[in-house]
Amino acid sequence: MNNENYHFKIGAFGCIALSDGVMTYAPPTFPPPAVFLFCNAPGDRIEKVLRGHNINIHQWIQWTSSYTCLLVNTGKCRVLVDTGAGRLSSSTGKLLDNLKNEGITPDDIDLVILSHAHPDHIGGNISKGKPVFTNARWVIWEDEWQFWTTEQAESRLDEHSKEILINIARTNLLPLQSKIELVHEEVELVPGIRVIKSPGHTPGLLAISVVSGKDRLLYISDVVIHPIHIAEPEWFAATDVIPDQVIATRNKLLNQATLEKSLVMAFHFPFPGLGYILQKDKGWQWQPIKERVK
Repeated sequence: MNNENYHFKIGAFGCIALSDGVMTYAPPTFPPPAVFLFCNAPGDRIEKVLRGHNINIHQWIQWTSSYTCLLVNTGKCRVLVDTGAGRLSSSTGKLLDNLKNEGITPDDIDLVILSHAHPDHIGGNISKGKPVFTNARWVIWEDEWQFWTTEQAESRLDEHSKEILINIARTNLLPLQSKIELVHEEVELVPGIRVIKSPGHTPGLLAISVVSGKDRLLYISDVVIHPIHIAEPEWFAATDVIPDQVIATRNKLLNQATLEKSLVMAFHFPFPGLGYILQKDKGWQWQPIKERVK
């Protein structure tokens, strides 16, 4: 495993976790990590929980997140899930180079699924006003499209994040208007790949189920942003638009992943963002694949 591309199989499907780079979240642009990631965590508990993850809350002044997209080759269709952040910062926008390193051009992508329309997931959609993946069918949940392209976002987002989020969303969505399919039910887009309605982080966030043979992968995008959210699913982040729905969605998907013994992929977890959800007491814990006993 290197720090850019990671190959794995789901049944007969060839999959690649593709790094788009990393982003460091720190003041003054963002709140301190403990506040940004766990803004409703009880003050008498968060320090103890962080200590259990070898984090000193008083010294935790920045958080560096991986941005990891997913490519699935079914043998008949190349499916890309999320397009990364583009040139959001000098440390992002590596997706196209990492596809190129695999011998894959943007024209080779048949289907692009956008999990949601935050800047780090759609920043690679458009270049010079035109879609990057010219031959692809594009898909997004209808509620997500409506939220960002109408006045809903202006009325729901706080002033701090409103301008940049809305501008980036519309810049990277509206040029796709004639090409994108708005889905409103949980459907199989191609054989073995199904979208799952997962609202909360944004109103129309999608998780993606990949099934081939006996193997399963559940791409959960930003349903959880940090591994601690798996152990503490009621702690939400400052970027979660509808916190109550985040909690309900997490409980549903974490339970599903546990019961199905799915491999799980999370966009912001340390690269390649792959692991398993294990039952622990009355909740769950994250087990990265490197710790998995074969």
